[in-house]
Order: sequence, then C-alpha cells, then structure tokens
Amino acid sequence: MELPILLKRINGVARNACFIYPIHQDMNVSFWEKNKMLRSLFLISLLLHTIVAQKPADPNLPTPQVPAVKWSTLSGNEPLVIARGGFSGLFPEGTPDAVALSQDISIFLCGLQLTKDGGAFCVTGTTLDNATTIEMLDPQQKTYNINGRDVQGHFAVDYEGVLIDQNVSMTQAIFSRPACYDGMYPILNVDALLGGQSAPRFWLNVQNVEFYTQNQVQVVDVVSDLLKAYQIDFVSSSDIGFLKSINGKSNKATKLIFELLNAKDVEPATRQAYESVVKDLASIKSFASGIMVPKEYIWPITPDKYLGLPTTLVADAHKLGLEVYVYGFANDFFYSYSFNSDPTAEYLQFIDKGDSVDGVITDFPSTASNAIACFAHNNTLPKKGPTLIISDNGASGVYPGSTDLAYQQAIDDGADIIDCTVQITKDGIAFCSNSIDLSADTTAMTKFMSRSSKVPELQPKSGIFSFDLTWSEIQALKPQITKGGDFLRNPANKNKGKLVTLSEFLELAKAKAVPGILVNIANAAYLASKKGVDIVGVVRTVLSNATVDKQSTQQVLIQSDDSSVLSKFKDIPSYKRVMLLNDKMGDVPKETVEEIKKYADAVNLPKTSVIKVLDSFLAGMTNVVKDLKDANVTIIVHTLKNEYTSLAFDYWSDPNMEIATYVQSAKVDGIVTDFPATASRFMRSPCSDPTHNPAILPSRPGDLLKTVPTELQPPAQAPLPPLEVANVVDPPLPAVINNSNSTKPEPTSADATSEDSPPTSGAKANIANSGLSLVAILVFVMLFNEKTTIPMKSNHDNKYEKITKFHSYIQTKVYEILQLCIPFSLHQLITMKKLTQNRTTDHSDNQL
Repeated sequence: MELPILLKRINGVARNACFIYPIHQDMNVSFWEKNKMLRSLFLISLLLHTIVAQKPADPNLPTPQVPAVKWSTLSGNEPLVIARGGFSGLFPEGTPDAVALSQDISIFLCGLQLTKDGGAFCVTGTTLDNATTIEMLDPQQKTYNINGRDVQGHFAVDYEGVLIDQNVSMTQAIFSRPACYDGMYPILNVDALLGGQSAPRFWLNVQNVEFYTQNQVQVVDVVSDLLKAYQIDFVSSSDIGFLKSINGKSNKATKLIFELLNAKDVEPATRQAYESVVKDLASIKSFASGIMVPKEYIWPITPDKYLGLPTTLVADAHKLGLEVYVYGFANDFFYSYSFNSDPTAEYLQFIDKGDSVDGVITDFPSTASNAIACFAHNNTLPKKGPTLIISDNGASGVYPGSTDLAYQQAIDDGADIIDCTVQITKDGIAFCSNSIDLSADTTAMTKFMSRSSKVPELQPKSGIFSFDLTWSEIQALKPQITKGGDFLRNPANKNKGKLVTLSEFLELAKAKAVPGILVNIANAAYLASKKGVDIVGVVRTVLSNATVDKQSTQQVLIQSDDSSVLSKFKDIPSYKRVMLLNDKMGDVPKETVEEIKKYADAVNLPKTSVIKVLDSFLAGMTNVVKDLKDANVTIIVHTLKNEYTSLAFDYWSDPNMEIATYVQSAKVDGIVTDFPATASRFMRSPCSDPTHNPAILPSRPGDLLKTVPTELQPPAQAPLPPLEVANVVDPPLPAVINNSNSTKPEPTSADATSEDSPPTSGAKANIANSGLSLVAILVFVMLFNEKTTIPMKSNHDNKYEKITKFHSYIQTKVYEILQLCIPFSLHQLITMKKLTQNRTTDHSDNQL
C-alpha cells in the first residue's frame, strides 16, 4: 500500500514528517514484530553512542580529574535534568525508546492519569486526545468542568485500565516532531515501568487531583500504594490538599514538590491564584521540599517577547530551604527572542545567571545535560579547534545582514572570518549586501518601488537592483533582518545598523584584528556586459588601496561562483581562492577536482551536499568530502542556523549537534553560520573534543532513519548527481562595455570612504534628479503636440500666438540640455520624434 507523506504544521511552519500507517482498532502488536529486532539493534547503537557522551569510552582508563565546581543550587551540586516522558522531543512520551534514550542522563517524569479502576498511566495533560490513539477506540467525547473550565475530550477516568492497556497507543503530541513512531507502543503503565529490572529514577507528577476525587477515584490511596511498592524520587502536584494528605505517607527519601501553574490559575485547596500562593513560601515549606514553576516565574517575558528583569524567587526559596525546579523547556518551543533560537542559551539563563535553579524539566534531556556539563560557568578551552567559523553577512541571525552591527556582533561572538558580498551602486561605490536585489534586505521597496525592474539574467522575479541606486540613496534606506525560515528573528533589531562600503568593511576588520575576511564577488559577467562595470577591477583596487594584498597577518579569502573571476586573482598568492558551489552533488569525479584546483584552493558547498537529508532525516554521507580531501582541497559548508526547522531530526533540534556532526564526522575545514556565537561556544568547549569526558558527539547519518519501520520510511530518492566539469568551469568574462550610462569605478584613494565620496555621488545624484526634472518638463512640452484641445474664443488669438512662441522656445532649450544630460540613443529618439511631428500652427485647431 502506497502511503502519503503527512505534512505537519506548527505555528505556520511546515515540515516533512514520516509516512503514517493507518492504525485500526483491530491492529495488534504483531504488525510491528517483524520490525522490532532490526529497530532494537539500531536503537541500541544510537543509545550507546549517546551514553559515550556521558561516560568514559574505556572504563579501564582513569577519569580525568576535573576541579569540583560549586553550584548556586540549594545542595551545591549541579542542577538535575528531568525528562518529561523521557526523550519526548523525538519519541512519543513514555515509549521504550524515549525512556531508554534518556535514562542515563536524567530523571523520568510521569504525568499521571488514572482510569476509573485506579490504573496508573503516564500521559501529560488532562485528556488522552493529544498524545494517544484513543479516538480510534472511542469516537465519542465527553465534557467535564475542571478547575472552573469546561474541557472536552477523552478522559482516562471513563475507561477501565485493561481497556487502555490493550487498545490505546502513544503518538507524538507535538506536530513538528517525527510521527514515524506513532502507534508503535501502548500507553506507559506505571507498574510495568517501575516493576521492570532497570527502572529509571522516577518523578511522579499527580495531575487534576480534585477532578479524580469528584469522579470517585481515590488519588491518595493510589499514590500511597505506588510509594509503598516502588522507589519514587519525587512526587509533585498542583494541589496543596493532596500534598498535605500524602505528606505522612511518603517515604522519607521521596521529595514532595508543589507545582505552581500559570499565575492566574486557581489553586484548588486555597482557592487563591498561584501568583498569590507563591508569595507565602514559608507556608509551602511546611508541606513540600521544593516548588516546580513555569519559566516566567523566574525570568518574566515582556510583551514584545524579550526577557524582563529577573525575580528573586530562586534566592528567596533557597533561603527557606526550598528547591526550585523549572518546567516548560523544549528545543522546539519558542520562549523569547533574547535567546536567538538557541536552546542552550536558554538553559544557561536559568543555571548560570545568578542563583541556579535546582533542576529543569525538558523534552530534550541531552541538550540540558550538555548545557550543564559543557557550557556552564564559562567552561572554555584556551584555544578553539581548527575549524573556521565564517559569518554569513555578519551575525545575520541577530542583526540585519551586512550591516556594521552585524559585523561587530560576529567579531564579538568569535567569528574567525567575516564576509562581504560585494555589490556596486549606480555611482560606482562597492558595498556589502547579501543580494544584488535590495528589496528583501532593505526598505528599498517602500522608497523606490518605481525603480523596480525585471532582469532575467539575475533572477526570475522583479527587484530593485543596487546598480539602479546611488550610494547616497542606499544610505537613506533601512536594512531589514531576514526571517529564519518562517520564524521572525530579533524584531527589536529589525532595522538597526547601516550598510557599509567595502572600504569600511576592510577598515573594521583591520581595526578589530579579525583573523580573516572573505570577499564574495557575484554577477561579474552581467555587470561587465550589460552595465559596463568591472566589478573584479573595482574589488582589486579597493583591496590594494587598503594594502590587504601586502600583509600576512590577516587571512584573505576571495570567493565566487564564477571560475573566471577567481582566475583574475591567481597572481596574488596571499589570497586564498574559494569556489562557491550551490548545486547538490553526491560525488566529485577526479577530472572535476582537477579543474577546481586550477581556479581555487577551497570550495564552499551546501551542507546537504555533504550529508544527505531525506524528509528531515539524515540519510547518509556523500562522497564529496573524501573526493575533495584526497586532492587537498579545503572544504567549507553553508549555511548553519539555530532555528530547529533547519535541523534534521537526528540533531534533536539542537544546533550543537549539527555543528558537531560537520566538524567531527564530516571533518569540514570551515562552517558558514548566521549565528557565530553558537558555533564559537561549541568550538571553545572541552566537549567539542570527542575524546573528552563528557563530549558532545555527532549524529551518525542514517542510524535514526533505520529505527523507523520499513513500512513507514519515506521512499528512497535518486542518487545525487556528480559534480560535472561544466558545473565548475565558466566562460571567460565578457569585455566591459563602454556604456556612458554605466557606473564609474570605485575611487582609487585609499581613504575613499562614504565620508569622502558624497561630493561625487551627490553631484551625480543632482544630475540624475535634473534629468528626471527635464524629462518631466519634456513630458509637459509634449502635451503641446498631442490632440488635447481647449476651446478658445477668437479674441484670444493674440494670447495663443504668445503661448506658441513660448512653447517653441522651451522645447528648443529642452532639446539642447538633453543633448548634454541623457544618453545619445534617447536623444536620437527625441530628435526623431521632433522631425516626424506634423506640427500645425493653424489657429482654427484651437490647440494649447
């Protein structure tokens, strides 16, 4: 049976999920049996690979002695990692895969739901609808009033435990996560988990106590029986009455934790809002060992979604001997623009900024564990690894790309190389901008819509191109930060910064002692043949004027997708030439490699040409890196981002995992990224060394895909094509045409910056504006030649003669001025218009 791909959506973001096999009520576990052995083998491999990151590779080797770190938790130990439903960011919560993958690095949190006969199951939430196949068992829903709100759905309390156990399976509750594992395992039974031979450390979160009590389910008795039968480390609840009731019945080793819900929600026992209850921490201390709170209780969020000032809740609780646990962490949940889509930065905000919380509840325990073990307390190496961090138009994930602020941020964030893609203005100024079309990255569309044009040689859609605007006009524009896929980036910085000339870019890199620069040259053939612009010559001149070619302290990379452009820099040995390749490829034949080496020392490849991706799963490594490395060609990949929608499932929505994979597995020499801070933090962490304990190990392409049952795997794609010589070698650059309306070259003075150039560009702008004014006058004059008539009385004939003479005088002067101000071809057109006019001065025409 051929199955359709399910395109799942979350907040408007579409991602390819897995094939979904329809699960019917009569489907039993035997459907999966033929896949279970194969899946288990690959899952064990994945699990062991993850554990290596936490334990020594060889138990006989001595564990490195790391100085003890004093944490600001209540105990002084490192914060705990509590996994909601196990590794629920990847697998459905409570499934064997989710439990196994998280067991060695976290405490398992079970959101307790109870059946009418007291059966205990782990499903987060009030109903079973969002995370199970219950609707296939029973299409009918019910409505209950819970905590003052009507809730509709399927409730565990309406069913017998055995019915749930044998007929309902778990599904992934979050639509942006893989659905391949839906329906594979039944809902997790608490007795089955804790009664097993290798039970995890366990946190029981008791939900909706009042609701169960109203429906004749004795929650206190059920939980008391569980506490007597099993070792349970934590019991939490949002109901004060329940915690007080269980207080004397729990094991001394079990900690009772009071869960605070949203600030305006009402606590059942006291009938007070949680925001009021939390003010009396001393009272909470009388029945609980700690509190469990949403993130906003500690770091409030402003209306524009940035971090506000912190509260004193953690410090106040610690003074009274209360531990503080925070819930709501997930790599694929948005919390605040302050973190730039970096989940590690979010964890560090709660454990490394002021008083540390005592634990975090998360769907991605590996990211939280790495944040604690690898990045907290400014845990950095004296020197980063050899892989180069190259900015993508500066720190373009934080500020608008190619602006002074984006470049400064990239430098501050630890980029090894900052980049400038060179564009040319109408008046010949070389400046930095990601695209020759300014409509996406600036406010050009709102100010110069009339300049929009369509240039098929450059792009299929219309745009406002740099060569149609003067530098002074471009300086008047505001830059715009681009989206990260469908996600907004840092709206507070949306229009901050200013675009810089190439000269200013070089001066900044020199002043800040940046280790290297990358200058990217695009569209050289078009500019030469159509606009009369020698962009290669302009760039060479600016670089020479800045003495970039005469120094050895700063690495200089010249990049282009045109081999003929790169050949123009062959005579400068201090420059390293980089060939930009945007085509996907599976291998690079030897003859192609040889051609590349004639023009370039390095290549900049799409990341999917190094690691193949199939419906958001890593499918395997290509041969590209091996083919190029064997020929001693340097390899750079582009473009790495923080947003989880840009990451394969194998990276667990963690950009650190992607970086580790390209650095450690693919062994590339450089990565291009919108977020240099994320890459720099990883490269400078001891955990970036795979031999370190602990270490952040790379994903292994293809392993996760093999855990998906064969019936549910996406169809295999055709092999990626090889990179042919024709995709590498370009024809020689065309001659630069002699276009009187073309841009003039960049000033050759070494100090020709934007401050020095206004007189020139301003004069040209005035000429352009004068030309527009003259054209307007011409249009007005031409009206005299059209058949627009106004009836006039005969006694006004003398006035008509005066108007006619004035018209003739103006028209003559306009033509004289146009000869000096506009291209000859246009002048010819106007002259021909003049000669072919059938002008009449017959007063009877009554023309004006």
